[in-house]
Amino acid sequence: MTLPLPPRAREIQARVRAFVDAELIPWEVHAEMHDGLVPEDVWKRMKAKAKEAGLDNMDMPVAIGGRGYSTLEQVVAQEQTGRVTNALGWCANNPQKWMLEACSPAQIERWIKPLMNDERHECYAITEAEAGSDVDAIKSTARRVSGGDGDHYVLNGEKWHVTSANLADYMFFQAKIEGGPNAGAHALFFVDHGTPGVEIVRTPAYTHNYRAHHPIYRFTDVRVPADHLIGKEGDGMGFTYAWFRHERLMIAARCCGAAERLIDEATAFAKQRIVFGAALAEQQAVQFMLADSVTELFAARLMTYETARAIDSGADMKTAHAQCSMAKLYASEMAGRVADRAVQIFGGRGYMRENVAERFFRELRVDRIWEGASEIQRIIIANGLLKRGTQSLVG
Repeated sequence: MTLPLPPRAREIQARVRAFVDAELIPWEVHAEMHDGLVPEDVWKRMKAKAKEAGLDNMDMPVAIGGRGYSTLEQVVAQEQTGRVTNALGWCANNPQKWMLEACSPAQIERWIKPLMNDERHECYAITEAEAGSDVDAIKSTARRVSGGDGDHYVLNGEKWHVTSANLADYMFFQAKIEGGPNAGAHALFFVDHGTPGVEIVRTPAYTHNYRAHHPIYRFTDVRVPADHLIGKEGDGMGFTYAWFRHERLMIAARCCGAAERLIDEATAFAKQRIVFGAALAEQQAVQFMLADSVTELFAARLMTYETARAIDSGADMKTAHAQCSMAKLYASEMAGRVADRAVQIFGGRGYMRENVAERFFRELRVDRIWEGASEIQRIIIANGLLKRGTQSLVG
């Protein structure tokens, strides 16, 4: 499906697609059979080739060394990385420009620029056992104290699903302020790995295979200097919302890429698979599954691209927040349906780990959960509808 795209976006799309096809997809099955890993020299080459393909620092301004991509350009790039399993497409650092707005110049030098240069790596300690999509329910606390070693915050809490923590050397830690005039307000902090009081509780096994782990961390009286606070006390949720908007739209894009790959693979198989003397693709039941899949992909892609275009055109952020939720909701659920149909079309082969449909069937399930479950997206969308009306959400 060729949708109208500006020339640079089309060029980025083609360049990233070629990279994914040549460097990532050939290693999917190997990664599946080796706990999500590829040989270290291959991983280093993937990272180098990803940079050549322009996949790093896409959201960061050119003035600071980033790619300066528009939201739409990021969407078309992320869509192509979504075509590969085992998260092999996560081979480039991509900090977000909200970090530049939120962080002090010293913080940018210490944590953000090294992240851009692949010298440091981050993870997000936000989710808790009783606070997932409802971020406001977090119980982690940050208490400001003064002493001989200067102003500090003392952090306490337990964080779950800290994705890529084993590959990171610092965290974004979200907590509620304890005491003082801003008690109960959300705040975000930099916490370096190795800070006393930070410990791994355990590292659960997850459905997917990937080199990144998702440990549970406990923070016990962790002292960080006051200048590790990002922005001001009370700014934490605003930064988190900015991160959610971006990530939800990129999830939608990757889901579109996954669905395209599944449709292509299932269609190719259905054409060559002979059943009762005829190609499987000639069976009306299979044709209907493919037709429904490609129709839903078309709708999801249009929604995702249009949301990105609106953001680039200066859309109202409250409207964009709801539309990013709409894109994530529809695209993630669409991709899940497409994966289910693809497994059915492949039959027994679709249950083999070496099959792309089996891998996506497992991997795509989380897209209906992380960065806000489908149910939370529906609440956000409904709130936007009730407050601003249909016209504001669908034009």
